[in-house]
Amino acid sequence: MSFSLYLLGILVITLLVTTFVVQKNVVDGDSMNPTLSDGDQLITDKLSYRFSAPERYDIVVFPYEHEKGTCYVKRIIGMPGESVRIDVEGRVYINDELLEENYGNDVIKDPGIAVSDYTLGKNEYFVLGDNRNDSVDSRFIQVGPVKRDKILGKAVYRIWPLSGIGKL
Repeated sequence: MSFSLYLLGILVITLLVTTFVVQKNVVDGDSMNPTLSDGDQLITDKLSYRFSAPERYDIVVFPYEHEKGTCYVKRIIGMPGESVRIDVEGRVYINDELLEENYGNDVIKDPGIAVSDYTLGKNEYFVLGDNRNDSVDSRFIQVGPVKRDKILGKAVYRIWPLSGIGKL
């Protein structure tokens, strides 16, 4: 009897942790290269955004609304209320100021909805893949801006491959 209770306790704790605290995600594709690669396994912190807001440059996980069971992993570039624009030379501007970042070094070829100023709503975030020309992200209507309540959490650790283990 006590062994059964022990196993039940472990099962309940595991279920609570994976539901409310962390989850494992696997990167599918190259949209976050060079930061993340196809097949990388990540630990996503699902708890911290319950107490604080996402920040610019956080790598977040959110569901892709058009394919059940699929999650996207992207980097936050634009914050709620900001205006995002990508000029003809592929540079990203936030509120008409050049975004100083070193994650997406490729010149963006398709600015999508950010070809002119795109103003984010109160609880919306503009996300981009680090591999800007091989990423379906907020620039495109099928993803668009991501609402805060859709963000599952922040990708915090890579646990696979062994050569890449570490904090993101």
